[in-house]
Amino acid sequence: MAGRFLLDSHILVWLDAGSPRLTPNILETLRYADERYLSAATSWELSLKIAAGRLKLRVPVASMLPVFRLMELPVTMAHGDRAAALPMLHGDPFDRMLVAQALEENLIFVTGDERLADYGVPVLMV
Repeated sequence: MAGRFLLDSHILVWLDAGSPRLTPNILETLRYADERYLSAATSWELSLKIAAGRLKLRVPVASMLPVFRLMELPVTMAHGDRAAALPMLHGDPFDRMLVAQALEENLIFVTGDERLADYGVPVLMV
């Protein structure tokens, strides 16, 4: 499946851990994607969890970009405006930013959180 994808934060954690939640089908879809993005907001979110002792990763998030052939997606003013305009269907500000980025950049959002599809963002559900 060709396409342009934005990975939710937990997808990166699962990639790092080699989680079975990422089925061969999902991995194949991502392998042959036209583009795979990781938001700068994800780096921030995961770094906060690491600093608080709630998460351990094998390598720093920024180092995962080349490992998993991901491109960095910076957070822009347009993303912030879009996130602020979203209805309050989900309270997590990081998830709301990722949804806004996917909507603003016309990306398919790769997530395991079914509630995020309620925003009307195209999703690849894991």
